[in-house]
Amino acid sequence: MPEGDTVFQTARRLDDALAGHEVTRFDLRVPRAATVDLTGSTVHGVVPRGKHLLMRIGEHTLHSHLRMDGAWRVYRPGEKWRHPAFKVRAIVGTESREAVGIDLAEVKVVATRDEHELVGHLGPDPLSDRWDAAEAARRLGADARSIHVALLDQRNVAGFGNEYAAELLFLRGVLPETPTAQVDVGALLDLGVRTIRANRDRVDRTFTGDARRGFTDWVYGRAGRPCRRCGTLIRRGELGADPTRERIIFWCPSCQR
Repeated sequence: MPEGDTVFQTARRLDDALAGHEVTRFDLRVPRAATVDLTGSTVHGVVPRGKHLLMRIGEHTLHSHLRMDGAWRVYRPGEKWRHPAFKVRAIVGTESREAVGIDLAEVKVVATRDEHELVGHLGPDPLSDRWDAAEAARRLGADARSIHVALLDQRNVAGFGNEYAAELLFLRGVLPETPTAQVDVGALLDLGVRTIRANRDRVDRTFTGDARRGFTDWVYGRAGRPCRRCGTLIRRGELGADPTRERIIFWCPSCQR
C-alpha cells in the first residue's frame, strides 16, 4: 500500500531516471490533461510531498497521487511493459528512460509557481528536510477526533496512512478510538518519524524489524490471529471521520488500552 515512504522511494527513483534530461515523449491519458504537451522541456526534478508526487518539468509541475493502487514504473524506451496498457495514465519519456504511471488516482498539470494550490493544505512531512515536529504536534493535538482518524488526516501530518496508524498505535499501546486529547502526540510522532525514515531506505516496509513476508506487521491485516506480543486475538473494526470515509482498523485488546 503506497504511504509516505513508498512515495518517497518512487520520487527518488523517478528523479534518478529523469532529472536533467529533455522530455521526448509526454502522454497523459486523463480527460482534463490529455492535451497538455511538455515535450522539449527539461525535467528539473521529482519531489515527494506526503503522499503526493511533484514532477517539475520546464515551468510546469506534473502532479500525481498513488492512492491505493497507483504506481510509477521506469523502463528503457521500447522495453515491454509489465502491466496492461489500459491501466496507464501518464508517460514521461526521455532518450534513455520512460516513466509510466499506472492506475494513478490524480493527474494534474499546473504552473510550478502554483504548486501550493495542490499541496499547500498539507501538514508537516516527516520525510521532508523541512519537517517541523512542533507544528505537527500542534496540529495533531488540536484535533478533537479519535487518534486514528486524526493521524490519517493529511492536514495534520503528511505521509502516514492506515497501516502506519495501526502499527504506531499498537507500539504506543493506544486504542484507535482514543480521543486525541488523551494521547501523548509528541511521543507518537517521534516514533512515527523514526519508523517512516527507517522504512524509506528499506526494500520492504517493516514495523517488527523482521522483513520476511508475513512477519512485518504487529496488527495490520492480522484480524483473528494471535498477537505477536501477548497471544490475544487481533480485532478488526471500522472507524472514520464520517460514514463515507471509514477505514478498517486493527488492534490488540490486551496490548492497547
